[in-house]
Amino acid sequence: MTEQPRAVLGRILNDLGSTLIEVLAGEADPARTVTGVLIQDPLDEPARLPGAVVLGVGVYGAGPVAALVDRAAGLGAAAVVVRSPVPVYGSVSEAAARTGVTVLGLTPGASWAQVAALLRSLLAVDELGTVGGPDEADGAEPLAGDLFALANATAGLLDGPVTVEDRGGRVLAFSSRQDEADEARIATVLDRQVPAEKLRALEESGAFQALYRKEEPVYVDGISDKPRVAIAVRAGGEILGSIWVVVDAPLSADRTQALQEAAKVAALHLLRRRTGEDAERRLRADLLATVLEGGTHAPQAAVRLGLSAQPACVLALSVTGEQYAPDRVAAGHRVAEALTLHLAAIHPRTAAAAIGGVTYAVLPTGSDEQGLRVAEAFLGRIGGRVPAVIGVGRLAARPVELRRSRADADRALRVLGSGRTQRRAARLSDVYAASLLEELTDRMAAEDDLPDGPVIRLRAYDAEHNTALTDTLDAWLSTFGDVPAAAAAVHIHPNTFRYRLKRLAVVAGIDLGDPEARFEAMLQLRLRPPHS
Repeated sequence: MTEQPRAVLGRILNDLGSTLIEVLAGEADPARTVTGVLIQDPLDEPARLPGAVVLGVGVYGAGPVAALVDRAAGLGAAAVVVRSPVPVYGSVSEAAARTGVTVLGLTPGASWAQVAALLRSLLAVDELGTVGGPDEADGAEPLAGDLFALANATAGLLDGPVTVEDRGGRVLAFSSRQDEADEARIATVLDRQVPAEKLRALEESGAFQALYRKEEPVYVDGISDKPRVAIAVRAGGEILGSIWVVVDAPLSADRTQALQEAAKVAALHLLRRRTGEDAERRLRADLLATVLEGGTHAPQAAVRLGLSAQPACVLALSVTGEQYAPDRVAAGHRVAEALTLHLAAIHPRTAAAAIGGVTYAVLPTGSDEQGLRVAEAFLGRIGGRVPAVIGVGRLAARPVELRRSRADADRALRVLGSGRTQRRAARLSDVYAASLLEELTDRMAAEDDLPDGPVIRLRAYDAEHNTALTDTLDAWLSTFGDVPAAAAAVHIHPNTFRYRLKRLAVVAGIDLGDPEARFEAMLQLRLRPPHS
């Protein structure tokens, strides 16, 4: 397994620098590795993510910004982003110089949510490397991250800022130099979506009809302050999207040819993008399976998933309920996606994937108790719409220990789905005895090992004579010999219950005064017979 290249600060500055962010303080090292995005919350203990970019939402003024820089340095962050303008002299510049954390300014009016999404999309491309996974040849083409590179190359050839969009006007990638465009283009890039009024205007003017009908670029004027040239991105007869360039005049023949060639390259990226989510999901599932199964490749797989920096525990989720049997796969996918989003909001380095009908997630955390709280909170959010259960594994201090954490989560998950408990989330320690009973039941089924004994004789007698002596014994043992309580549990008179109790002792050949006999009977009552 080869080490994949990591995202760097220079990539972010190149792609977002001219439109969204600028360096305010500190020396921005273009080669500095960037590993993820954290959002500042003064009331919450931050996750430690070395190399992260910290978004300082709501942080204003020199003092608070300097304090944020110091806090980010303690987390090992590469940079912080704060809303411009910021007084960078004095405490801010001193903090940046002392810590080595670069201070970036976010342009006024930009959406924090969009900035976070842009950063994560850029980082995700570099982290996952190639579609083929760890065994892909060195010459394999990267995932669609390189729509941004294509947009920049096209902008250089055509001397104008470029966007690559899908058929719904959603911006998939954009070039640098967007500040040279008009307000409509800047708003489009910030929102990652062409404004609805612009889409309507393009539709009413016939621009879309011309764009999708013609093979050559279409010159569009009168819709925005500056003209555009657009070309459809096609694969055979299918329209995948389009490339839009802000220009001053129609393109020359050479530039028209360059844009047509760019559209052909973009078609390859968009085709890959259409299946990219599945490819990314498969790759993450393969990497996560490698981590959870252990072995020689597990440490490197953990590094690629960003799971090697701190302790973590495994969560295992499955959908139960016979009513969901016909649609269990679809229901499982929906719940798995919801769990992935829920965990990503808690920690940026969570990895989740569906493996063998179970959704596994590795949650960086300080304790399995915290993992249990996260699982319970998620199940509380989805309510009873889907009958899902989650097993929580023990805390793994190192990636090599995640295999054991998964085994714990699987054992807990089996108990949760067996009907032995009403809980919807549990650690193995919470259901350990029930887990042992499940394993004993497995042994009985595998070896057809059904021992003779009091409970077996009672069940056979009940089946032959249509009696309920087994239920009588179970009620008596479960109420610690309290006859009135046991009689109430099976809805009969206490005197009738006493008669049945004497009768079952004779039929089963059991001494109810012997504690060992009572224990054996309780154990057998809780074991499901093979083939039941």
